Amino acid sequence: MNRVVSGGCLCGGAKFRIDGELFMAANCHCSMCRKAHGAAFRPGALVRADQFSWVRGEDLVTDYMSSPGMHRMFCRNCGSPLIARSDAHAGIIGVSLGTLDADPGIRPGAHWNVASKAPWFDITDNLPQYSSSPGKS
Repeated sequence: MNRVVSGGCLCGGAKFRIDGELFMAANCHCSMCRKAHGAAFRPGALVRADQFSWVRGEDLVTDYMSSPGMHRMFCRNCGSPLIARSDAHAGIIGVSLGTLDADPGIRPGAHWNVASKAPWFDITDNLPQYSSSPGKS
């Protein structure tokens, strides 16, 4: 049985629904995630694109290409970072865990890109730490 979880932005204008299981949850410490989220890291997880749908406010979602082929999508009204997608992996969407309305049933399993983590933040848990993201050297 698939899990169903909803999410959305701070102002409530953009809402989405996930009909499926999130996977590969991690805390990303890269400088782009830190800047996009205004935080020490971005807790996120992946979902198959065919299990993600906009419920309302898709017209409020702005697409910012932060690097070639990498799209960060946020609400243009309130600025909430919602999802990310890559042209190279069109069948997968990255969801910001902080935008979800309920327990997604998954917890971050690692810290990624710790080589560029904020110098003022100390990782104090026992999750594995990787200097880069999976698939990158």
